Amino acid sequence: MAEHDVRMIVLSTDDLDESIKFYSETLGMPLKFRDGSHFAALDGGSVTLALATRVDHPIHGRVVVGIKTSDVDAAAQRIEESGGAVIKGPYDDAHERRAVCYDNMGNGLVFYSPLAR
Repeated sequence: MAEHDVRMIVLSTDDLDESIKFYSETLGMPLKFRDGSHFAALDGGSVTLALATRVDHPIHGRVVVGIKTSDVDAAAQRIEESGGAVIKGPYDDAHERRAVCYDNMGNGLVFYSPLAR
């Protein structure tokens, strides 16, 4: 794996059912999994297309790029040192370590790494 691997695009939705229907029926993207009424992942080939409500979206209302990395803390530090901003984290949630950031132009990024079990 590269040091940083773009794996996910997170889109905002206020109606998860309608968004799933749109992407699965209109574009033929199979549903990979769904987490209640607030998050779903669709198979976008090499990239997962995630749909998230305010409950799970890192920056609701913005498109966010999810980047898998082996060192979330180092990635967040490099973002800050290069003129970006860390707006949440680094922190551990139930499944992964994350940092929610803006790049130096205000684009949303989430760096993540699965937690060791």
